[in-house]
Amino acid sequence: MDTSIFLTVSPSVAQPKVLFSPFLPPNPLRLSTTLAYHQSRRRRRRRYRISTIRSASIPTSLSASSSSDQPIKAIEPDVFGGKKELTGFQALVDAMSPTVRIASSALIFAGAIAAGYGLGSKFGGSRNVAMGGAVALGTAGAGVAYALNSCVPEVAAVNLHNYVADFDDPAVLNKEDIEAIANRYGISKQNEAFNTELCDIYCRYVSSILPPGNEDLKGDEVETIIKFKNALGIDDPDAAAMHMQIGRRIFRQRLEAADRDADLEQRREFQKLIYVSTLVFGEASSFLLPWKRVFKVTDAQVELAVRDNAQRLYGFKVKSIGQDINVDQLVGLREAQLAYRLSDELAENMFKELTRKPVDENISTALNILKSRTRASEATRIVEELNKVLKFNNLLISLKNHPEANRFARGVGPVSLLGGEYDSDRKIDDLKLLYRAYVWDSLSSGRMEEDKLTALNQLRNIFGLGMREAESIKLEVTSKVYRRQLAQAVSSGDLAAADSKAAYLQNLCEELQFDAEKAVEIHEEIYRQKLQQAVADGALSDEDVKVLEKLQIMFCIPRETVEAAHADICGSLFEKVVKEAIAAGVDGYDAEIKKAVRKAAFGLCLPREVAMNIASKAVRKIFISYIQRARAAGSRTESAKELKKMIAFNSLVVTELVADIKGESSDTPPAEPPVEKGEKVVDEGEDEEWESLQSLRKVRPGKESLAKKGQTEINLKDDLPERDRTDLYKTYLLYCMTGVVNIPLGTQFTTKKGDSEYALLNQLGGILGLTSKEIVEVHRSLAEQAFRQKAEVILADGQLTKARIEQLNELQKDVGLPPQYAQKIIKGITTTKMAAALETAVAQGRLSIKEIRELREAGV
Repeated sequence: MDTSIFLTVSPSVAQPKVLFSPFLPPNPLRLSTTLAYHQSRRRRRRRYRISTIRSASIPTSLSASSSSDQPIKAIEPDVFGGKKELTGFQALVDAMSPTVRIASSALIFAGAIAAGYGLGSKFGGSRNVAMGGAVALGTAGAGVAYALNSCVPEVAAVNLHNYVADFDDPAVLNKEDIEAIANRYGISKQNEAFNTELCDIYCRYVSSILPPGNEDLKGDEVETIIKFKNALGIDDPDAAAMHMQIGRRIFRQRLEAADRDADLEQRREFQKLIYVSTLVFGEASSFLLPWKRVFKVTDAQVELAVRDNAQRLYGFKVKSIGQDINVDQLVGLREAQLAYRLSDELAENMFKELTRKPVDENISTALNILKSRTRASEATRIVEELNKVLKFNNLLISLKNHPEANRFARGVGPVSLLGGEYDSDRKIDDLKLLYRAYVWDSLSSGRMEEDKLTALNQLRNIFGLGMREAESIKLEVTSKVYRRQLAQAVSSGDLAAADSKAAYLQNLCEELQFDAEKAVEIHEEIYRQKLQQAVADGALSDEDVKVLEKLQIMFCIPRETVEAAHADICGSLFEKVVKEAIAAGVDGYDAEIKKAVRKAAFGLCLPREVAMNIASKAVRKIFISYIQRARAAGSRTESAKELKKMIAFNSLVVTELVADIKGESSDTPPAEPPVEKGEKVVDEGEDEEWESLQSLRKVRPGKESLAKKGQTEINLKDDLPERDRTDLYKTYLLYCMTGVVNIPLGTQFTTKKGDSEYALLNQLGGILGLTSKEIVEVHRSLAEQAFRQKAEVILADGQLTKARIEQLNELQKDVGLPPQYAQKIIKGITTTKMAAALETAVAQGRLSIKEIRELREAGV
């Protein structure tokens, strides 16, 4: 845009020199008026109040935001440039009424003709000269009459200017006064000079109404401008042209700004002009105000100007409302929002911010009191501040549910801290402290009332706490109050005297709105604490047992729970004693340790089965460590040594430990382990196998040696699979059957072990949890393996002679294999060898089909 294009006006007395603008009607504007206007802007301002008489065409919300709520807008007293003086000729015209002026014009014209005719007749002496004189003077008279009538619009404009300038409050100007001035001089308001003066007056007034620089709008500008425009009777296109002229001036001043601050001021003033102009002309502003075409302003910038100024005005309106908000205020806010052309979304956000700020203040006050460590009496102020928040929240909820809520300001609803000071993870801990304080106060009377429970739910929603967080805090506080109430009931004897302990406890939970399951957990915890105190010295006295039984009855603790508590607490103490006994090892299990084990086993009142389970768990861990070392050994002999250590540990430590737990003497023969359901009692056939196998006879000791047998109740049957247990047994069995002895010069020879090793093998079977059947199967498999290896050498060609049969019988006796198993192996070997010989004979043609059939018939 060419910023040098702007309108200038010439003096009203002389013939106007006119410059035409595409945004104004082609009306001449006086230069003196414009100069006087710019000079008046530089003078010292003297302000006075403007009336805010409501116009029927102006929205009530705008009038509501007038001087009663906002500071009154003041204008300069010389805003219209002061009064103008009339020339002598204009003063003469001003003194004439339209009728007198017309009559005077006619009289002047007629007198001029008559005078011309008379002079022509007198001095010319002829009729033609008289007519020429009449025409000449008549023309002059007509010129005088025309001049008299042509200055009427200028006189009317001067009188209009002086009339408006005389008003102390131009806002009280009315349309009838303007029409009266026009009618007085017999001209139309659309007259060019008169309308130009109207536009100039309107332009000056609008410029004086708009706050300069960074000053904010007060809210009554639009109402005042519309009223003044209606009073002047100026058309919207002419008024819009004045707004564009003001925009040119601001735009030019912005280009001439010397620094950034001045540029920002002019930008703000231009935005205020756009906003006010948009509201003044309403929907017509889109085509009456060509901001985009003249100033290269985009639609988005126009929307931004409207939005920012609307927010400022609405924010000023909203700030005047406190926590005692009522229906009328909400209706007024809604009307103001619509009048300010503020979107519902922005209005909602601003109203929520309004409702959030006082809540933030209440919360801050409560936190300051809470963190100042004041006296308990002053702690009630925390609850008072939170009650203010809840009261305000209830008010907003009731207004939201009002039948006429659609007429209220947008955003009315429950309080939310989103977007405020306490909308951060760092502040959530402070909110939890306040919530906890309110829970404590709610339970201060010893019961949780329904209204307090409702208030807590609302407070949780306001603080934005999660359900789990709030329930955790409430459960923590309620648990402490329940413990306190429970302690009072026990100390006072009320609980013991109650006919129904369960009903008493249930009633206590209902008063506190406490979960019964959580109460049961507290009962169990109290019982466990009491039990831990009782067993602090390592044993339970009779008095302790009575107290615990009384506590169990009062708290209605199930028997299973009590047993579980004893198994856990007493069991941990007993386990400690057992581990110390086991750690003492083979040489350290002395009389003192035996005494400690017996004291723990019987003094802690543990059931025999529970005590044995605890000991079994600890012992089996030691057994497993021995077995792991045995498996990791590099040879059979080293593995056997580790297994021997385990057998010795079982005989010297574990057997004594079991006897002490049972309260028996270590010299008493250990009881045989009970026979499981799936295990059959050894029958006569198995007895024969035990007697037939030499290794089994050595393993199966006589009854006279049972007293020296180690315990077998604690074994590894459930810790290792059957194959692993049989492999370990087989390893030690092979060690018992043969051994290697080193002699000088690097020579080795094989020897057989004594019967003592087989006694240890028997104990190993008990530790591994092997049944009689499984042991027999291991011995038999080894005997079969040894017999098969030597029988295959004897029957290498498959021929079974008498000498070979006697040799095999001797082998069977040496190995100790029962005859039926030996015959089965011999038959298998001969069958295999014969089958191979027959296949070879058939392949070589030495055996015919007939001979094969005969062999088959013979049973081969």
